[in-house]
Amino acid sequence: MAVHLSFSNHLRADGLSVAYPDRRVFADLGFTVAPGDRLGLIGENGVGKSTLLRLLAADDGPDASAAGPLARADVSGRITRPRRTGLLTQELPFAPDERVDLVLEAALAPVRAIERELDAAAEALGASADADAASAEQRYAAALDAAERAEVWTAEARRDELLDGLGVAGLGRGRRIDELSGGQRSRFALAALLLSAPDALLLDEPTNHLDDAAAEFLEGRLRAFAGPVVFASHDRAFLDRAATGLLDLDPGRQGALAASAADGSSGTLGGTVFGGGFSEFLGVKAEERARWQRQYDDEQEELRRLRSSIGGTARNVSHGRAATDNDKFLKYFKGENVERSIARRVRNAEQRLATLEREQLRKPPAPLEFAGIPSGSHALEESAGLLVQLDDVEVPGRLRLERLRLEPLSRLLVTGANGAGKSTLLGVLAGSIAADRGAVQRRKGLRVQLLEQDVRFGDPAATPRATYERVLGERRAEQVPLSGLGLLAPRDLERPVGALSVGQQRRLALALVLARPPHVFLLDEPTNHLSLALATELEEALGGYPGAVVIASHDRWLRRRWSGERLELHPGSTAPVAVAG
Repeated sequence: MAVHLSFSNHLRADGLSVAYPDRRVFADLGFTVAPGDRLGLIGENGVGKSTLLRLLAADDGPDASAAGPLARADVSGRITRPRRTGLLTQELPFAPDERVDLVLEAALAPVRAIERELDAAAEALGASADADAASAEQRYAAALDAAERAEVWTAEARRDELLDGLGVAGLGRGRRIDELSGGQRSRFALAALLLSAPDALLLDEPTNHLDDAAAEFLEGRLRAFAGPVVFASHDRAFLDRAATGLLDLDPGRQGALAASAADGSSGTLGGTVFGGGFSEFLGVKAEERARWQRQYDDEQEELRRLRSSIGGTARNVSHGRAATDNDKFLKYFKGENVERSIARRVRNAEQRLATLEREQLRKPPAPLEFAGIPSGSHALEESAGLLVQLDDVEVPGRLRLERLRLEPLSRLLVTGANGAGKSTLLGVLAGSIAADRGAVQRRKGLRVQLLEQDVRFGDPAATPRATYERVLGERRAEQVPLSGLGLLAPRDLERPVGALSVGQQRRLALALVLARPPHVFLLDEPTNHLSLALATELEEALGGYPGAVVIASHDRWLRRRWSGERLELHPGSTAPVAVAG
């Protein structure tokens, strides 16, 4: 392990690499975050976003703890960052029996220390002799600068503002940490970190457990923060509003980067920095993919031309007119020259073909799209009519709904706070939850499928390929092969389903829907556990879904761009909705 750490007012990584005995996380990573800039980390789950944040925060090597997550890693590179750099991890740093007020006071300890140093520097300046005046003035200037950056004179006011803005002001400061919910503890952790006023911030999924108001409050705090910020997030709205640049750590972009290099652009396989927020990123990605497709098409056309040329050059060459008596003596020499020319051309073409076959770009992944609803069901033979109808439905303590209608091409977004009944409503529509009161009517032969937040497969020892064939049947699995959907890497197709990550299992569940779409597709928080790119691609594909779609989501990005019907649920109340179609 060899990481050189130095200190500055900016944050910089040079040649940063992390590898475990069985896998490489990232290699030769480099970027710079200036004071006031905010870099968002994006990429598939497992590409190393949390690892990178921990590495940037470490003071004593890659990981001070022998049992820490980086203890077995081979790490190299150079890190430059502010000395007082704060890290927010997804694992909370509090002991269960700690009290909230003590946690907050501990967070203020660095600020109190800066205040004490300012007082000591002022006292030393007043007592300094002429010979020591320059040194005392430098000490006082440095202490004053640190105090201004840490806002030492407004510490209590900032504490109250942070607790209020993050929605935990009224929970009581005398309570123990273990008396709070998981979401409340996460909000206190974020408040404590911001209260400590570090010179740089490293944040791992900071908007988890934040409602819209708290997320917008955090966005404002980060935009006003004077130091460098690096954060990892799946919150596309947060990335769009808070980030000044994005670092894509996705290792699956080699084809796109190779196409960019062939087209004169630049990129590094260790990561690629994009300027701007998530909206700009999507535009760049679209251009990148189009460039990749053009380069791939050009190479395939050249491969076809070369193969045809090699196969037909000798046959198609004509030596011109028949030789006369006057030039028969040149026939031998001309024939030899032509044959040498042909041989040279064929040899050059063969060399070019071998090089191109060896170095050609892989084919760009196909855009996500749903296959047509299989024929043979009479449920959608009629172009109009209701698929599902709910009247006066109630699941005590969980859901009350006056009326809901779904037509063949309905698009419905269900929103509401936690506990309002969103997942319960999807369960009622799917038939997995029975209503205690009211009427639930479904058209005969209707197929309804729910993509749950936490996917569970009945046989965890089965492979994704075997599961796919069992659920769809051999014929449908052959018509729409799992490997062609691009949702799982080839190396994962023969692994046990139970050994896959939560995100990979959700991809398999999505593949089953892509290959055999139901008449009514229900999605519970569809962007959870999916990469940003896949979540965005899924939303675009749902616009052309061949049946009805009902989505329950907290996702601000999705909600702000939704153009269909909406249903907002409130705990303990009834909520009618117009017929959606």
